[in-house]
Amino acid sequence: MLQPVRREKKCRVCTTRFTPSRPLQVACCPDCAQTLARRNREKAEKRAATIERQKTRAALEALKPRAKWLAECQAIANRYARVRDAKEGCISCDRSASWQGQWHGSHFRSVGAASAVRLNLWNIHKACSICNHHLSGNIARYKPRLIQKIGLEKVEWLESQNQVVRHDIEYLKRYKRVMGKRLRMLEKRNAMQVQKGRFA
Repeated sequence: MLQPVRREKKCRVCTTRFTPSRPLQVACCPDCAQTLARRNREKAEKRAATIERQKTRAALEALKPRAKWLAECQAIANRYARVRDAKEGCISCDRSASWQGQWHGSHFRSVGAASAVRLNLWNIHKACSICNHHLSGNIARYKPRLIQKIGLEKVEWLESQNQVVRHDIEYLKRYKRVMGKRLRMLEKRNAMQVQKGRFA
């Protein structure tokens, strides 16, 4: 009986061309076979660890209370406003973008007074910590600058939003996913502009 002709293969470890002595052989020698077996085992262990982490994360998220989801969404909204307004100074005073202090995401309508717009980006703008924290937003100076920035119609709409809104967890999950993606894209675009020298 004629033996089948075996075609040359490339070793998956050292890439040497070799003629296999048995079907399904993918390594040229025992050393390469051991190396390949170790790599496959490490890959399998890594895959199993990733799956375990995903299961743990899903279990923790299932237990996460609404307040935690809301806090995470608020942090994303505030950061988005700071990144979006990176080239601008404080919305409430004359401190320029070059100020070396701490910047906040400042709400025109406060979180407590207007839950309906606490995550709305028209309502959140970059402000210095002095105006936002120590002067409670410095609203007297915030409002005219906000009108100049987004227009009177939008500011009046913000002022009319007095209903109590309780976002459910599913809404907050979607918000975090969508706004998190938008934030990463904005940060990436800003970083590219900095590299090109266009972000001054």
